[in-house]
Amino acid sequence: MTIRLYDTSARQIRDFAPLRPGCVSIYLCGATVQAAPHIGHIRSGLNFDIMRRWFAYRGYEVTFVRNVTDIDDKIIAKAADQGRPWWSIGYENERAFNDGYRVLGCLPPTYEPRATGHVTEMVEMMRGLIERGHAYEADGNVYFDVRSFPGYLELSRQDLDDLRQPSGEGETGKRDPRDFALWKAAKPGEPSWETPWGRGRPGWHLECSAMAHKYLGEAFDIHGGGLDLIFPHHENEIAQAKAYGDTFARYWAHNAWVTMSGEKMSKSLGNSVLVSEMVKQWRPVVLRYYLGTPHYRSMIEYSEEALREADAAYARIEGFVQRVVEKAGRVVDPAAEVPPAFAEAMDDDMGVPQALAVIHNTVRQGNSALAADDKDTAVARLSEVRAMLGVLGLDPLDPHWAGESGGQDLHGVVDSLVRMVLDQREAARARKDWATADAIRDQLGQSGLVIEDGPDGPRWTLGAR
Repeated sequence: MTIRLYDTSARQIRDFAPLRPGCVSIYLCGATVQAAPHIGHIRSGLNFDIMRRWFAYRGYEVTFVRNVTDIDDKIIAKAADQGRPWWSIGYENERAFNDGYRVLGCLPPTYEPRATGHVTEMVEMMRGLIERGHAYEADGNVYFDVRSFPGYLELSRQDLDDLRQPSGEGETGKRDPRDFALWKAAKPGEPSWETPWGRGRPGWHLECSAMAHKYLGEAFDIHGGGLDLIFPHHENEIAQAKAYGDTFARYWAHNAWVTMSGEKMSKSLGNSVLVSEMVKQWRPVVLRYYLGTPHYRSMIEYSEEALREADAAYARIEGFVQRVVEKAGRVVDPAAEVPPAFAEAMDDDMGVPQALAVIHNTVRQGNSALAADDKDTAVARLSEVRAMLGVLGLDPLDPHWAGESGGQDLHGVVDSLVRMVLDQREAARARKDWATADAIRDQLGQSGLVIEDGPDGPRWTLGAR
């Protein structure tokens, strides 16, 4: 068994070999909390949640770090516009992100450090970079000297002579316009921290290098994030960390975007779809299925039709699970191991689409067994399905989706009410009042319930939207 991952730095799929046998360390660039999350933001968290779950299934002890950028230009600008403290903007949106991760079933990270809580580590790293000749102070700013680091731009494979480095307001005193800010000099009315070079605040890139060093050490296994972070963010992280003396990340994994009309979903473009609004229209488990089942390196073009297809596909899985549980008269435990074809797909660069095909094929086999009244085979297929869905965080019998805090009670209430109506329908059928029986069935259908008549009597399920 060897897990293989596409490494952005190598531009190829590589066998995964951990730094420490039996352990895997992952650093994921998390939220910049200037606004509530849209589904493009949360996709990254979902993709790496699935990666983390697969490593855990394969027996690895996973350390998963996902940072929070709680200070940047946009947060400060919003605070000024709204007349609020900058930290209240950040904390409000940090909670919104955590709500989004939670509602879509993401496991909490091992550590979730905030940038503003690690200024001491950033100062220490800047001091080391200045001492090694890789950084300099100018006008209260501290800059990284890109020409001092020969490996600069190896991740994004750009030519330094053609580079146009993004710069912010007040970044004065650069020796080279391509140098980037490690620390920004304080401006009147803005938050700042004391350093040997004057008061100021962190640059975006420095915080991740400092936090990865603190929580994962000089070297770690996997650094993740969205494609849009390859440059400048990840390129600059590498330069800072390696110039400081760290080995840094050994594999680079990048998830693709959620797009709308071919463009990356973005608040600034006005084409974003907030998670908080989406979960009002679609069940969270369906949204997880929609965002988590395409390959992490494939773009997702947002559409209502695609969501309806995801809803229908997951409903077929749920229907199978519910029918077997009813047939067995008990909850069927997940199998100890997933089927080999599923494992092979997941080992090959987290091939979720191929793994999902194995799930649906197993569901079809289970449905055939149910049709043949072969309970033992149906139960065996459900056991496999639950094991596979558990890896993807999509098991409908998992307490997170089944309603650990009241969802099961609600299902019971609905079931009792529907059973009363079905009894009326059965009474109409018994007296051969077919018009009334059909009307009851149609009314239930309009409410989103699918009624199936079987040898054991009628049963109901939630239909796809």
